[in-house]
Amino acid sequence: MPFQTYTVAESTQPVTLGGIKIIPDYTFANAPTPKIVVIPAQAGQTEAMLNWIHKATKTTDVTMSVCTGAFVLASTGLLAGKPATTHHSSYKSLAIQFPDITVQRGARFVESGNMATSGGLTSGIDLALHVVERYFGRKVAEDTAYLLEYQGTGWTDPASNATYLQAAASTSEHPLCPVCGMEVVPRPR
Repeated sequence: MPFQTYTVAESTQPVTLGGIKIIPDYTFANAPTPKIVVIPAQAGQTEAMLNWIHKATKTTDVTMSVCTGAFVLASTGLLAGKPATTHHSSYKSLAIQFPDITVQRGARFVESGNMATSGGLTSGIDLALHVVERYFGRKVAEDTAYLLEYQGTGWTDPASNATYLQAAASTSEHPLCPVCGMEVVPRPR
């Protein structure tokens, strides 16, 4: 395998995520020095997690977030003054919570130095394929996409998320929350 993948957490106790149980390989205290850090979409963060990400990023080739993992990465302070993206439903929230980040709407992924953020779930696949291309070239990335039966080509064009470039407009038929921009669904009476 061209990449040695491993999971890192505060402890090696099992973590349940959406019904899936993950047993971390390492703790923040004993993890090997990574070349790539991937921060998935997740709820919650700890100071220990943020400190580990901050410290590890000093020597990574790339520290990347997928979807709303951008909020965790932003919480480290490493995205301050940089462009970033996240899931299209969270553009506004990211901009409000972290006004020192330039939120890039309509991007599959955004790179700035050794930092990279991707939009929603499949945008993370595109960023991962882009990283494969960076290490091993276009042919290996194409072969990897083929092996995965992934037919998306967003990894070759980070600006290919233009569908989400403009904010959705609130209408009486589809009202949007003025704070988060998500559709307001009336509660049944």
